[in-house]
Amino acid sequence: MNSLLQEEKECFICGKTTGLHKHHIYGGANRKKSEENGFWVWLAPEWHNMSGNGVHFDRTLDLILKRLCQKEYEKGHTREEFMKLIGKSYL
Repeated sequence: MNSLLQEEKECFICGKTTGLHKHHIYGGANRKKSEENGFWVWLAPEWHNMSGNGVHFDRTLDLILKRLCQKEYEKGHTREEFMKLIGKSYL
């Protein structure tokens, strides 16, 4: 499945194109669902988990990605469908 938020393989935040990490927006128990539904983005290492600014350490950035992804999903689905899939709404 392609990313719901990206068409190109480049960092979603800074645009870098090398050394990218695939970040599953809804991790943990929802990691497989994220993979299956395109709920992921490419991130440069420093925006993923290799610095304090990375999404795994910055709750604000984490929530921004979760909300953007949910909004995009809801363009073709209902909020109820999203909540059934992920377990909660971020909007």
